[in-house]
Amino acid sequence: MDNHTSKGTEDHGMSRAAFLGAAAAGAALVAASAAGARAAHGPRPRPGLRRHGVVYTVGAGETPGTAWSEARMREDVRRIRDDLHADTLDVTGDGVERLTATATAAAERGLHVWLQPTLGDQPPADILEHLAETGRHAEALRRAGASVELSVGCEFWLFVPGIVPGADAIERIRNLMNGTVDPVAMQRRLDRFTARAAAVGRDVFGGRLSYAAAQNDEVDWSLFDIVGIDYYSAHPRPADHRRELSRHLRWGKPVAITEFGCCTYRGAPQGGGMGWDIVDYSKEPPEIKGGLVRSERTQADYIGGLLDVFTSMGLYAAMVFEFLTPDAPHWPGDPLHDLDLASYAITKPLRDRPGDPASDWHWEPKAAFHTVARHYANAKRPGTPRRAAH
Repeated sequence: MDNHTSKGTEDHGMSRAAFLGAAAAGAALVAASAAGARAAHGPRPRPGLRRHGVVYTVGAGETPGTAWSEARMREDVRRIRDDLHADTLDVTGDGVERLTATATAAAERGLHVWLQPTLGDQPPADILEHLAETGRHAEALRRAGASVELSVGCEFWLFVPGIVPGADAIERIRNLMNGTVDPVAMQRRLDRFTARAAAVGRDVFGGRLSYAAAQNDEVDWSLFDIVGIDYYSAHPRPADHRRELSRHLRWGKPVAITEFGCCTYRGAPQGGGMGWDIVDYSKEPPEIKGGLVRSERTQADYIGGLLDVFTSMGLYAAMVFEFLTPDAPHWPGDPLHDLDLASYAITKPLRDRPGDPASDWHWEPKAAFHTVARHYANAKRPGTPRRAAH
């Protein structure tokens, strides 16, 4: 079971980063038919994030040159700790060997590991076995003294066949957006699979358990120790973000922002989770639509503002989505083909020979990388408020 998480989307010219926003759009439709959440109550949390992280996606890659590489991964983990000043690595994607090797490398560097297998578009039994294998490794790391938490998956209604009709994630999203899905039946199926995944996680892992839900999903969080939310809202005021997020505190459990961020052009935050939808994949090479203007500053300001919000709320953890998207290269001087505009990553891949998919490549930090690094470095300074672990 070594299939790429987003295999079901590759025929559409999209990767995991390319359709994560459509997941948020579908989740909003699901939530509109689900029971409304109760108003948030409970003790006011102290300021400060406990864990400061970044999402690191492992996968087969769209070309041999962008496939997962252990040597690249180890250097990335070092840079994440030493240059980004993160203390947590959200290791996600599929392929048990890739996941476990990356988790081990992070633990060896002293990082807290948030391990989240996300095998998609495979039979549900295979997805659960993939979770079990990964979870056993997480337990071995934990027993060896590493700091590890296990997430049983991400937005199951999107990735797991049979919850929402559709042969792959793209078809499921379209069915949701077309209103052709019975929301009650869908929620029932989602609840059943989530409970099965939680049971598998408990069976193989003795540490704290979570799940990464879209921000409007209805989840029985009594199954988990940590509430995990993928968050892609854009609001004019910080208070609006705090108000929206406060409903997740009602469970009285730590809240982790398991994904947040935006793409790299002016107006991207207002596109929310659909910010990626700016590429015409019918063209060869693919082209950016709409005459958009690249803006690393827009991305950096949005991420920095949300980190301020999460810190002020005393949330447990925040994981920026994401560290690197190798298959969305930056093409300097060619805005029509600069696929990095559609990327949520805080680094930009640069090919030695732009336009040549077989070219070797490296990454360079974007403005958002430096913004995150400053936030995370400041959090480590003596006297900086840090919320105690739950």
